[in-house]
Amino acid sequence: MKDVSEDNFVSNRRPSPLGGRKPSKDDLAAFATDDPNAIDDILPTDSSGLKMLIVGINPGLWTAAVNAPFARPGNRFWPSLHQAGLTDHQVDASRGLEPADEQQLLSRGIGLTNLIGRATARADELSPQELREGAAHLVERLAEIRPRAVAIAGITAFRAGYRLPKAQLGRQDTTLLEGWPADVALHVVPQPSGLNAHYQTPDLARIWREVWNSIDD
Repeated sequence: MKDVSEDNFVSNRRPSPLGGRKPSKDDLAAFATDDPNAIDDILPTDSSGLKMLIVGINPGLWTAAVNAPFARPGNRFWPSLHQAGLTDHQVDASRGLEPADEQQLLSRGIGLTNLIGRATARADELSPQELREGAAHLVERLAEIRPRAVAIAGITAFRAGYRLPKAQLGRQDTTLLEGWPADVALHVVPQPSGLNAHYQTPDLARIWREVWNSIDD
């Protein structure tokens, strides 16, 4: 992917609905809706250089409130991505995502989306049917987006969405997933929520480095 300079980069994403402030409890409650597009993706206009597509399960309420992925304070996503060397500084998305941070991700060939666009306070509020539909929709989108690799952040949702109850973290056998493009590698990585005590920031950073280094240039 060609580098996009900060001087000519124009984001197509909506700014934070809260105008740069952190959400209150009342704000968060207002985002618990059935809106299927609670947060904008981070995707390039031309996906031919997309190296890694990171797929969250669905937005939390804080993330929806500021329209920024993994935005809730305490989430280990951005610290681990920085420790892995995939960003040149630790992104603070708690009030929204700066265009320069979006530009940095895209220029490095990193995109972000979700299996399900509806925001919830907890992942267990998602139904098995929603997970299966979101999983199938991701496969359909890959025909157009076509990254070199996909990293889905959450093994429990992956198992439910793709009906693979014995799946483990790590690289997946994509022949088990109907319609998955043969030239797109698939990894499942741990959920980076601060509630996941099994994987701390250094653990997640190591996993991100392994996924990134496994992608052929």
